[in-house]
Amino acid sequence: MNHDTLATRIGDTDIRLLRIFKTVVESGGLTAAEIELNIGKSTISKHISDLELRLKLKLCNRGPAGFSLTEDGEQVLAAAEELLIAVSHFRTEVNEIKEQLAGTIRVSLFDQCASNPEAQLASAIHNFNEAAPAVQIELSLEPPNVIEKMVISGQLDLGIIALHRPSTSLNYVPLYGEDMFLYCGADHPLFATSDAHLRTGDLRRYNYAGVSVNSPNLIVGQQLGFKRAAKVQNEQALAILILSGRYIGFLPDHLAQGFVDRGLMRKILPEETQYRTRFAAATRKQPAPTRVTKLFLEALKSAHSQQEPTVLSGLARG
Repeated sequence: MNHDTLATRIGDTDIRLLRIFKTVVESGGLTAAEIELNIGKSTISKHISDLELRLKLKLCNRGPAGFSLTEDGEQVLAAAEELLIAVSHFRTEVNEIKEQLAGTIRVSLFDQCASNPEAQLASAIHNFNEAAPAVQIELSLEPPNVIEKMVISGQLDLGIIALHRPSTSLNYVPLYGEDMFLYCGADHPLFATSDAHLRTGDLRRYNYAGVSVNSPNLIVGQQLGFKRAAKVQNEQALAILILSGRYIGFLPDHLAQGFVDRGLMRKILPEETQYRTRFAAATRKQPAPTRVTKLFLEALKSAHSQQEPTVLSGLARG
């Protein structure tokens, strides 16, 4: 047989032509296959010719002397029968999997990723819903320590949290990151103070608001010598405290940008205080994630496949 064929690039058209070829052989010729295929003899003949052209093989003799397979045709018929059986089995199994993809998947996240250009959660949900339309998604925002505990206990199927202090009970898949900057509100004494006249140590005199749980936010605040005068469990609450003009605090740039554009916030010493946080999808190790959870995780990985690679150890300070 000629090895320069479509064997490594079979598509729907080729499968359709192989089905026609198989039907013609089983019917005993082109004329007899007209009724079975519900198409004319000339069209059937053209389909067989197209298949021979695509395979670069002569499959059969057809004419006044009758219909007969060539030696190559017999081998192609045997291979086609195996292929068509495999395709049928594949479709059956996929249909069974689709029927089982039902129920609910419970997902929770901490950061305000809707405005983060690096986060592709919406795209992942779109693709997941297309693949498993019968699965109901429960999406919530929770503090990172709560997410971790709920995933471990099985109350959540998947959590998206900062890669800060990995738990031995969870598996992590890095997804995206965000850049964190220190901000003050328009009514804060630092708002009108030039960074040129500031040092990091000067900032310790002002009220600092930070996330209350063990997180990159907490660690960086401690490293800079800030003492919390207020604590929060989410970034929206932190933004409100900063807007009050009584506190400084860290926010992701994508969340703060709208306030900055309106003249309600500004960055403070961005070169000295900036840090970067990376986020990962966390699933529990035991028992293993369900098929639905694995599918959602694959959708997340695919949607974020163009993001920069990340290792799981430690806080990424920028």
